Amino acid sequence: MKILAIHADFIEFEAKKKAMKQAEEGIAEGKQRITECLVVYSAVEKRDEEKPDAVVQRYVKEIEDIANQVKTKTIVLYPYAHLSSQLSSPAVAEKIMKDTEKILQGKKYQVTRAPFGWYKSFTISCKGHPLSELSREFSSEEATNLKKESKDQPFEFDTKKQLTKEEKIRLSAAALIAKAVKEQFREAFIGSIGFHHDQAYVDIAHFSWKPDYSIRLEKRITELVKQNIPFAPQGKKELLDSYQQEIAQDLGKNASIYTLGDLTLTSLFKDPFVKSTKELAAIKILSAGSAYWKNNEKNQQLTRVYCVAFSTPVELEAYQKKIVEAENRSHLKIGKEQGLFVVSELVGPGLPLLAPKGMTIRTEIVNFLWDLHKNVGYQRVAIPHIAKDLLYKKSGHWEKFGDELFHVKGKYESFVLKPMNCPHHIQIFNAFSYSYRNMPIRYFEPTTVYRDEKPGQLVGLSRVRSITQDDGHIFCRVSQIKEEVRTIVGIVLQFYKTLGMDKDYWVSLSIRGEDHSKYLGTQEVWAIAESSLEAAAKENKLPYKKMPGEAAFYGPKLDFIFKDSLQREWQLATIQLDFNLPNRFELHYMNEKGEKEQPVMIHRAISGSLERFLSILIEHFAGKFPLWLSPVQVKILTVTDRSNEFAKQVYNKLKQKDIRVELNDAAETIGKKIRDAQLEQVNYIVTIGDKEIEKKVLAVRTRTGEVTFDVKVDDFISQLEKEIKGKVIS
Repeated sequence: MKILAIHADFIEFEAKKKAMKQAEEGIAEGKQRITECLVVYSAVEKRDEEKPDAVVQRYVKEIEDIANQVKTKTIVLYPYAHLSSQLSSPAVAEKIMKDTEKILQGKKYQVTRAPFGWYKSFTISCKGHPLSELSREFSSEEATNLKKESKDQPFEFDTKKQLTKEEKIRLSAAALIAKAVKEQFREAFIGSIGFHHDQAYVDIAHFSWKPDYSIRLEKRITELVKQNIPFAPQGKKELLDSYQQEIAQDLGKNASIYTLGDLTLTSLFKDPFVKSTKELAAIKILSAGSAYWKNNEKNQQLTRVYCVAFSTPVELEAYQKKIVEAENRSHLKIGKEQGLFVVSELVGPGLPLLAPKGMTIRTEIVNFLWDLHKNVGYQRVAIPHIAKDLLYKKSGHWEKFGDELFHVKGKYESFVLKPMNCPHHIQIFNAFSYSYRNMPIRYFEPTTVYRDEKPGQLVGLSRVRSITQDDGHIFCRVSQIKEEVRTIVGIVLQFYKTLGMDKDYWVSLSIRGEDHSKYLGTQEVWAIAESSLEAAAKENKLPYKKMPGEAAFYGPKLDFIFKDSLQREWQLATIQLDFNLPNRFELHYMNEKGEKEQPVMIHRAISGSLERFLSILIEHFAGKFPLWLSPVQVKILTVTDRSNEFAKQVYNKLKQKDIRVELNDAAETIGKKIRDAQLEQVNYIVTIGDKEIEKKVLAVRTRTGEVTFDVKVDDFISQLEKEIKGKVIS
């Protein structure tokens, strides 16, 4: 279904004549005029016929969301076939419109529905503010998925996080923005204040953002900073507005209330603010978005304002330069420029399609990962992408991922798309008999899992619904944990060293908290597991930090956090010990005494999600991939038509050596060809003119612009092969 919602001063329409035999009967005659309304132009599509009831529910929700944003209870439903070329049958479309009308009327909206199946004249006056024209598109399948029950997520006080000075400055800036908004928009209510990566945000109710508000608010913020207003603790709860009171109620005894002048706030963190506004020397409002109250889409949508803040203007200037650099390196931008991947509306959001060049990079990564595993005892396996729900109910994933599962209904049985691979690998292990002499058993498989992430959270390759994992599972004895972890750590370090990402990283060692009753497994096995992980960290001189209470209930883990070229941290590789699944599936091998003994399971991923990892690589290298990863390693350019024959000979020779090479023999100037190849970030540009033809040599230009003349073809191939084999980062 497609809709176009217009917040209007008025709409005036009149039915002229029937557009089809099935046109609605008994319609009102003459012109109808509705003022101060939300006009929803709507086209019901062929794909909506499968689940019309689900479409109605989604249609109603979208209208309510938009109506809440523009603050109107007057709705005009206007059938508008011109929005789509794939229309549903008239009967389905009319029923959806009528059902939606009834539901909205039941929700106390004043609804006018323009007649279905008639040619109509209309005049509309759009209000012209930023939210006055909004379009939406959704399918029956998306509508069905969004019918899942939404629940409030209560606010929680973060008892563990000790804010750094920089974090306090950012959070204080968000509070100062809240004060500035409240001063200028008295009807606004302040929601939660928190962090989003390296930014802070404040959620604001009954407040619609306009582009010019940044300048207006920053001007007031500068004045407030000069006033040296203190952030004072021990504020009075009765001074909190309704949203802040709800936060305080959720936090209970942990609620700490602060005042900033006449603004009273509840904090989600301990000791959250600086002493006074004078410490906020540089504040920048970055953007505004939206968020549902308590992360529940049934609740009101709040305006979320993002900001950064620093103790000096110099730091802010450096940050802004970093933002520009990040935008230039965006995998969305580079992916489009270099033709690496495609996102199709017909396929669906969060389901990226790798184009040949993007697939080349992924294939090289997967091949390298297998090279690192095949000589240390791993075996490749393959599993299907669906399974019965019984598998995930037994594993516990049904309960954990229930709302994120995609359901597949066959003629005879129902299935789900797999959200995890470990239960499948367990079935392979469980199908065979093992003695202690066979242990450990190691499986390796790059394969895709599927999770129904919310549409608003999906971004390019970095947040997707189809997640390809370089998954691996080890079934071993308790006494073998230390050696297995040591081997995995070695693979992790080799992998990231090859990519030049090993210079700045740290490792989180997640262990049990004080209450051991929450964890599955004996004290003895846990002690061995935790000490094995720590021993491996020490032996490999890993920069690790112990994180008490961060272990999963089923076992401790090591998470590797690497920094990219923009100094952003990414949690990538992970090693997790698991005592839970072997217990749930009653796994065993025969020990030296001929008795059944339960193995320990180790989950390991080196790159994590290959889609997300590819997005990180694109941004890390800014699209300038090292030769072994580059989709196009060499570009051959002809100077004139006389160069074509020799150029094709060189092209074929490089192809025979598995060099990824392209030939540009178009009738264009050599200058244009070189510029185009440079924009494509090709590693080596080979130009062939009369001199090269005569001497049977090449002119080779590097990515940095250095040119070497008279290069022999065989020497060039040898150079390429050496650089590729060594996985040199250039």
